[in-house]
Amino acid sequence: MLVKIISMSLRKLAYDEIKMLRSTPEELASKKRFPIYGVLENIRSMYNVGAAFRTSDAACVQELILCGYTAQPPRSQIEKTALGATETVPWRHFNNTLDSISYLKDQGITVVALEHCEESKNLFTTELPFPVALLVGNEVDGLNEETVARCDMACEIPMFGSKQSLNAAVAYGIAVFELTRKYLILSEKKG
Repeated sequence: MLVKIISMSLRKLAYDEIKMLRSTPEELASKKRFPIYGVLENIRSMYNVGAAFRTSDAACVQELILCGYTAQPPRSQIEKTALGATETVPWRHFNNTLDSISYLKDQGITVVALEHCEESKNLFTTELPFPVALLVGNEVDGLNEETVARCDMACEIPMFGSKQSLNAAVAYGIAVFELTRKYLILSEKKG
């Protein structure tokens, strides 16, 4: 059997073409955001914080909450990876993560630890209620025990290799976009 191959020519979009497709900071300020909150607890690397800002912008999260000693803008190391997202993502800081959890729960937001726990569920196969807050912990120690104990549930990203975890910013990016995907599917079903 002869298979005809159709030649398709792909063309990479230029930076200016891509930029024209995106919301301006002014448009984004009035845009309805997804009911997803990111919470970073004691993140050591300012580059990871900047990457979380950039991911939060790309996923149009409601708010990014920085806790403990997680660095706050303005910092050049954050900006190096955030690329301006510190100006387009609503954010706040809490000295204590437990205070941020109280703030979220008072608004009726489900608080989910991205952490390995006895009761952790697979992030990709678990249904989650919205609005939802995703907590990501320190690059070495993860989330504090007290933080995990106050969360409504724990989810984890399945790991198929020999390593037990991902870089904090990478894990945050995967999880936030999985939450975004779940929310868009739910929204589509509701019509």
